[in-house]
Amino acid sequence: MTTEPVPARALAHGAAALCAGLALWWTVERRRGAGRARALLAGGTPAAAPGAGGAWAALAARGWTLVRERRAWLCLPLAGVLAVLGGSPLPLVAGAVAVPLVGRRLRAAERRRAGEARAERVVALCGAVVGELRAGWQPAQALSFAARETGALGAEEAAVLAAARFGGDVPEALRRAAAQDGADGLAGMAACWQVAVDGGAGLAAGLDRLEAALRDHREQRERLRAELAGAWATVAVLALLPVAGIGLGAALGADPLRVLLRTPAGLGCLAVGGALEAAGLWWAARIVRGGERA
Repeated sequence: MTTEPVPARALAHGAAALCAGLALWWTVERRRGAGRARALLAGGTPAAAPGAGGAWAALAARGWTLVRERRAWLCLPLAGVLAVLGGSPLPLVAGAVAVPLVGRRLRAAERRRAGEARAERVVALCGAVVGELRAGWQPAQALSFAARETGALGAEEAAVLAAARFGGDVPEALRRAAAQDGADGLAGMAACWQVAVDGGAGLAAGLDRLEAALRDHREQRERLRAELAGAWATVAVLALLPVAGIGLGAALGADPLRVLLRTPAGLGCLAVGGALEAAGLWWAARIVRGGERA
């Protein structure tokens, strides 16, 4: 009876050390990536560490990439720790169920970030094309140069550049490129290109107005996101309150995990509390996302 908590405590300490190591690794890799970005923006190239240092750096970068791609699988070791501490296999079942759900949410977040980055590149593309047109370049040449510099066209870059170079239907190619996440501004560029070709209007003036409109839309979205940051923080605090309560109970010696996972009353409270927690989080997130969409 007195030796049973020792392995569980040791396992919990090991899991905490693993989490701390992963956090330290993430911090180091983030700073290293920021240094590489600063070097590239300054016009240089990031120096690679020679010999074994370079090999270890490459191995660490590959490992961190794997961790980022498989972050959802971290639910399993966390569930294993809870299963050991609570003496029940239910956390393992919940962790296995959570892996695809968390993975889907993480992939959706990655797609959202990629779409926002592409929207930024579309704005930069409009500005670059306007600059090249006012410098005296032809529209096809300006589009080709700006597209290669900004990378805003994504997978449709080859089709758009081929249409611009060989006299194809550039507006239609731009509309197909606008179907990508975050590339909605390319539909406006296609409209400006169509008007300039059919009616002889100034393409640079139209793209200039389009760039201003896209920048204004982005600034409005950033302001709205800043205003909703407090609401999202409230949702996060509400989500962490049950975890804090369990931790407080464990600190007081009540052993809440075993009560919740190994007694009928605890399982009933866990089921009802989990359902109420999920419903509350869903409703709060729905209200905040409704504000974002509005």
